Amino acid sequence: MNKKGERFVSEVTNHIKSKEAKDFVATELDFHLKQAKNTWIEKGLSEEVAENKAVEQMGSPSKLGREFNKLHKPKVDWFLLILLVAAMGLGFLPVLAFGYMNDLLMNKVISVILGIATVVVMMLTDYRKLERLGWLFYAIGVLILLMLYCFPNAWMLGEPIIKIGPIAIDRLMAVPFFFLAWASFFNNSRLKVRYLVALYLFSLYLFLFGSDIATMFIYIVMVFVMLWWSRLGKKKIVTITAVPICLFIIKVFFSVASAKTYYLERFLGYINPESDARGAGFMYIRLKEKMSSTGWFGTYGDVKSIPNPDTDFVFASLTYYYGYCLALILVFVLSLFVARLIAISYKINDRYGKLLLVGGVTLFVFQFIYNVGMILGLLPHAAISLPFISYGLTPTVFHALIMGIVLSVYRRKDISFRMRKTP
Repeated sequence: MNKKGERFVSEVTNHIKSKEAKDFVATELDFHLKQAKNTWIEKGLSEEVAENKAVEQMGSPSKLGREFNKLHKPKVDWFLLILLVAAMGLGFLPVLAFGYMNDLLMNKVISVILGIATVVVMMLTDYRKLERLGWLFYAIGVLILLMLYCFPNAWMLGEPIIKIGPIAIDRLMAVPFFFLAWASFFNNSRLKVRYLVALYLFSLYLFLFGSDIATMFIYIVMVFVMLWWSRLGKKKIVTITAVPICLFIIKVFFSVASAKTYYLERFLGYINPESDARGAGFMYIRLKEKMSSTGWFGTYGDVKSIPNPDTDFVFASLTYYYGYCLALILVFVLSLFVARLIAISYKINDRYGKLLLVGGVTLFVFQFIYNVGMILGLLPHAAISLPFISYGLTPTVFHALIMGIVLSVYRRKDISFRMRKTP
């Protein structure tokens, strides 16, 4: 282009505030100007006159710039942000129910502040740049699991953790990094099936260290759902799905008798709690008693009689203390989260962005449904938190990271993805 064409593009982009939109509009205008210029040259005009004609065809640069600025302005999903603030606010209710507030309240405030900071940072980050870092995210996830296996400095409920001041790193911290890694891997058609299977099996093997299988189950469900939404062919998808399942069945069959007995007892305690009322069925009976003794407006009784009342069983303790009305409000707010996340996923055309949405929705929905389901006696008990309500820094930052990525994808949904280069 000559100087007139360059000045035109520069004047148009000066009216656009978003840098990402500026780059896209400049590329598109350059393409259309060259196309129009070639058309005029074919009609017999000189190169300079042809470019002048092409610029004139585009119209007023200031008007065009304002229209592009409005069209490509980054969006903020205020409805999702309002739900996020509401959920984090409701997360303070368990602390208020316990009576001893000082340390718990301060830790909760710190968790919420860090969670909000995580949401803001991730929302402002261009998620498309993360696609190139899939291998790095996978390596970080593996490193976290290896460090927990080799260098734990504390234990919580039989699980190895690394405690650094108020921060406790457990296996759940590795899941967001694997989440970002698999979104990148599944969007890369050049990766062969054998490599994907090997990466999946290696990460599953590392998740097996420890007595609690809840985090590994969350990871398996996330990868499975993302896999079936990926761009891979059906044959590859079936292969990647079948191999881990077959290996898991073989492992269960050849596992030691003590482990099989332990999990069998837990399962039988879920099926028929009364048959082992002093053992595996005790918690099912206790929760049933507590849930049946509450009313619409709660009992304001001692929630300490419920084990883990601020984490895994927080829905039970809140229902018992505040009543069914609050329980319904909680379920309603979190259900709105689910509905909004699903609605956003239908508005995203970028394949990588959609994979991030699908993975994020899976992580949120699975934990929400499972936590409420196990409190109602519909599902076996597991160490699965209630999003934004359960106490703790790790689950708060975990779900904040997911929401931040969702907001980042939504923020850029109206910017064309033809600019994006596949790594």
